Amino acid sequence: MAAEEGAEIAAQRIGSGNPVIGKEKAEAGRCRECHGADGNSSDAKIPNHAGQYAGYLVKQLSDFQSGARRHEIMTIMAEDLSAADMADIGAYFASREIMQGDGAGGNALGRNLFDNGDQGRDIPACASCHGTRGKGGIAGNVIYPVIGGQRKIYLRSQLVGWKLGDRKNSPGGVMNKIAESLSDDEIEALADYISGL
Repeated sequence: MAAEEGAEIAAQRIGSGNPVIGKEKAEAGRCRECHGADGNSSDAKIPNHAGQYAGYLVKQLSDFQSGARRHEIMTIMAEDLSAADMADIGAYFASREIMQGDGAGGNALGRNLFDNGDQGRDIPACASCHGTRGKGGIAGNVIYPVIGGQRKIYLRSQLVGWKLGDRKNSPGGVMNKIAESLSDDEIEALADYISGL
């Protein structure tokens, strides 16, 4: 977690799980083999979980378990997790420091879409949900994930997945609607910009 993050935000990020127990469960569950021991993956195709909201990670694990989100490996990894396991693992990764992404962060098209969206095409600014630096947030029962600093390849794959309908687990399908309106060049620009935040 960022050093400047306040105690209240840090508590929201970690949620109800126990990070110490979560570390043990993450190690036993082999999470580190793909996502890294500290939640920062060495594989650019695999998301970093360090610093992510625990509630968001719990939702993703639950969605893999229920079939609402599909992934060959993650469906198997999540199938036997209890709600407490998910909360603890989420709390552990939420308590870790996220590393900087691999993008340059200077992409003008990506920055404009992130900061302003395109009202003419009904595309909201990414920052309106994910925050000005892509650090996410919580609004009511909705958790907007940390996307700043994720790897460019992973970000691109998720935006393409939303666009093609391969991924469908955002609240109200909002990410599908947004991604369907983006061109391939805009997806590339956003992935480049966000990865550098």
